[in-house]
Amino acid sequence: MSERQHYLTPEGAQRLREELEFLKTTKRNELAKRLREAIQMGDLSENADYIAAKEEQGFLEGRIQEIEALLRQATIIDGNHTKDYVDLGARVTIREGSYPAETYHIVGPAEANPRKGKISHESPIGQALMGHRVGDEVTVNTPGGEIVFKIEDVAY
Repeated sequence: MSERQHYLTPEGAQRLREELEFLKTTKRNELAKRLREAIQMGDLSENADYIAAKEEQGFLEGRIQEIEALLRQATIIDGNHTKDYVDLGARVTIREGSYPAETYHIVGPAEANPRKGKISHESPIGQALMGHRVGDEVTVNTPGGEIVFKIEDVAY
């Protein structure tokens, strides 16, 4: 992992802890069983099940290390703010022109999932919104061109 700061919401950190527990227990045990069964089949050099299980084991251990490092280095975003401006952890309602309003949760990149309304504070829209208040108009340069949003609400 890089040395840059990582931010997680309390919910995001909990989801990662749950995933880590699942990977270290259930998934590791399932994989160990598959490896034992593949080894019992004999010649490992041409055993596709063994090769696939070893490959999966590499990915599993890599993901475990990634989650452990992320949790160790992460700063948990405190959602109990009384701020009236956009910062990490904010739920921001914005409107572009006459389109319906959209609400986004500003999170760190590890939790970003635009389809679920979670955008990174490092994304073009997230960066543009940071520090602004209700009523501000914010211009965002996107690959598709310039977009102007009006901030309608900021909640924590």
